[in-house]
Amino acid sequence: MGFAAKAIEFLAIGFVFLLGALALVLLILFVVDRLQTHDAIRRNYPVLGRFRHLFSSLGEFFRQYFFAMDREELPFNRAQREWVGRAAEGQSNTVAFGSTRNTAVPGTPIFVNAPFPPLDDQHASCEPLVIGAGARVPYRAPSFFNISGMSYGALSQPAVRALSRGAREAGVWLNTGEGGLSPFHLEGGCDVVFQIGTAKYGVRNPEGGLSDAKLREVAQNPLVKMFELKLAQGAKPGKGGILPAEKVSAEIAAIRGIPEGEASISPNRHPEIASFEDLLDMIGHLREVTGKPVGIKTVVGSEAVMRELFMTIASRPDEAPDFITIDGGEGGTGAAPMPLIDLVGMSVREALPLVCNLRDEYGMQDRIRLIASGKLVNPGDVAWALAAGADFVTSARGFMFSLGCIQALKCNKNTCPTGITTHDPRFQKGLVVEDKYKRVARYATEIIHEVETIAHSVGVTEPRKLRRRHVRIMQDSGRSRPMHEIMPSYSAVAQK
Repeated sequence: MGFAAKAIEFLAIGFVFLLGALALVLLILFVVDRLQTHDAIRRNYPVLGRFRHLFSSLGEFFRQYFFAMDREELPFNRAQREWVGRAAEGQSNTVAFGSTRNTAVPGTPIFVNAPFPPLDDQHASCEPLVIGAGARVPYRAPSFFNISGMSYGALSQPAVRALSRGAREAGVWLNTGEGGLSPFHLEGGCDVVFQIGTAKYGVRNPEGGLSDAKLREVAQNPLVKMFELKLAQGAKPGKGGILPAEKVSAEIAAIRGIPEGEASISPNRHPEIASFEDLLDMIGHLREVTGKPVGIKTVVGSEAVMRELFMTIASRPDEAPDFITIDGGEGGTGAAPMPLIDLVGMSVREALPLVCNLRDEYGMQDRIRLIASGKLVNPGDVAWALAAGADFVTSARGFMFSLGCIQALKCNKNTCPTGITTHDPRFQKGLVVEDKYKRVARYATEIIHEVETIAHSVGVTEPRKLRRRHVRIMQDSGRSRPMHEIMPSYSAVAQK
């Protein structure tokens, strides 16, 4: 055999050995990725899933030279998602070299730092706040930041279990969403807010109306603290929930009280509520049957309509809602028509101060608590809402990010790669409850801590003392103006 032939043989053996070594490495990585419980993408997509983390890490360097997307992506940009990710991991959320946020964009809130803030040992945490003082069983809510409505059905079983256990650990409430009360909402032992949607899932009779017997049974559970009557959702005001047929398993059908394997489309409004008088009748009825605080969730379309609501409440204060959840038109959902998502309903940035002023004008500030919802996922969002007049803030997508959501935009397709919004066991196995619930708790805890830091910076001892005067809003002119001048509170207007 000549030298050339031997060289070729040697190269061939080396190539086979290299392929074998590569195959062995890939097999080891495959096994490692399948067995680890931390990263749902790697667990569901062994080996290939590693490239997402690699590209995400390298993106920081590539963006220096080619493009800057940290603050440009929608509906949530990379900077927002990465803050949640670091908070959920328990990592430091300090950054280097300065903000990537363009503070010259009109509408940007800027907090007014105090020249002599309280010393580190002079700040305090928010005390629990009572909701529904007039109910037979009022709720003493421990946290100003909580989990917004996400139904079991829209979310997977492990996602709901992780949220429940995380909520318990962080001391926040969990809203069931309109899909009824599942055993998985209760698993963690957290405080639960039961949402009643237009289809009355979980408390419906065979005809689709409200069943007082089922409602009373739910209310007897000590973990269920309040009831939220959903009139509208930010992403689809005027349209009911949409649950695709492939998500209606036997279990979900039993929890909701609907046929298995059939798409479930909720009515676009409560059929028995055609006026604000009807609404107060329903609130009074729900409070009487359950004995617990009852509120509403809605989207603001105009000041005139909300004023009509408060005029009706003023004439019947005993039937006033114990809380009003204001969802912005930018709110999220698993499935909704694009025109409703894009074009209908006020932003929470405009709606919240408006409703707060109306509530105070009609003397309901000690009777009705305000809850802000709608794309509020970072500390600045939450601090702004408290300054604008909210008593509580709830987030859904922020907690989805804490579970590992990568904004794949497949919530309505049953193919969520992180296992959060799918009922496909193949994808669900990527979401390991024992790992993800800790992320949920850390995210909630870090939000609360950093909102306290903002409050401290502007010179108040705790977050609920934030006021509109503590925020400036950037204008088209390139100059900022105090929020209390742009959107004065009712008390300020009344004093003039």
